[in-house]
Amino acid sequence: MTETLKLFSAALPIAVLVGFLLDQILGDPRSWPHPVVGIGNIIAFSERHLNQGSPEARRRNGVLLTFLVVGGSYLLTWAVVWGANKLHPIFGLGISAYLIFTTLAGKSLLDAGQSVLAPLKQRDLSAARQRLSWLVSRDTENLSEGEIVRGTVETLAENFVDGILSPLFYAALGGAPLAMAFKAVSTLDSMVGYRNERYEEFGWFSARTDDWANYVPARLSVPILLLAGWLRGMSVRHAYRMWKRDASGHPSPNGGNPESVVAGLLGIQLGGINIYHGQTHHRAEMGEILHPLNALDIVHCRHLVQTATWVSLVPAIMLAYLT
Repeated sequence: MTETLKLFSAALPIAVLVGFLLDQILGDPRSWPHPVVGIGNIIAFSERHLNQGSPEARRRNGVLLTFLVVGGSYLLTWAVVWGANKLHPIFGLGISAYLIFTTLAGKSLLDAGQSVLAPLKQRDLSAARQRLSWLVSRDTENLSEGEIVRGTVETLAENFVDGILSPLFYAALGGAPLAMAFKAVSTLDSMVGYRNERYEEFGWFSARTDDWANYVPARLSVPILLLAGWLRGMSVRHAYRMWKRDASGHPSPNGGNPESVVAGLLGIQLGGINIYHGQTHHRAEMGEILHPLNALDIVHCRHLVQTATWVSLVPAIMLAYLT
């Protein structure tokens, strides 16, 4: 068993690299087996049976669900990788790389941005609103072009951490098992981590766990995005000022870091008025309005996120070698 673990550690940088490249090339093939779909099915089944009773019981059950799903995801992935390494180290490397690949969302995030951009370029606001509704929880029916752009850029900025940097960070730190555990945390938050009547009590621990899991990667995103912005000839000094000034105003303890930097690099303002289920909410503004929001901002944001994704690979590989 010790020799197997040594082989696993030695192969970790290669597994991270191969998983990363698979994500960049393939994205999210719908017909391929995907562990995260299984995690989502388990959460949905468990929620139906556990999210009931008194508020105290629902909070307790929510904590139990988080530990079971996250711990189970880690242990099952570890067992699969361990068993694959027992059969042959190369097979173990392939399984590790594939599982890491399933936790990353680099190409699919850029594709999501493109899906909104395409109809926006054709001046088809109705189609652009519909595409954006697949990405965000806010009401999109009456959004202007600028608001569609804002929602898309905010999605790309925030999900750079959740969909790319965090799973890459955890894969480098603990291989496929830790990356899959993070993905379980993220999936829990996306399914039950809402502040509404149904999930306020049941999902609170899942939401807090997601905040904790993204805490370090969200802060690592700042120098990575600034470096990517510098490589693309953007105003890094202005972006740094926007981050220092605005990041702490975000309602999420993590979301303000990438969003404020991206706003500064693009020379736009994010945040403002959002409508959720007919209710108006105000989110703190990030950045300054150096030009009106337009479709070109999505183009620049996609290029920025793509560059930042490749920049992230360097420290990830270094961390994997040190693990």
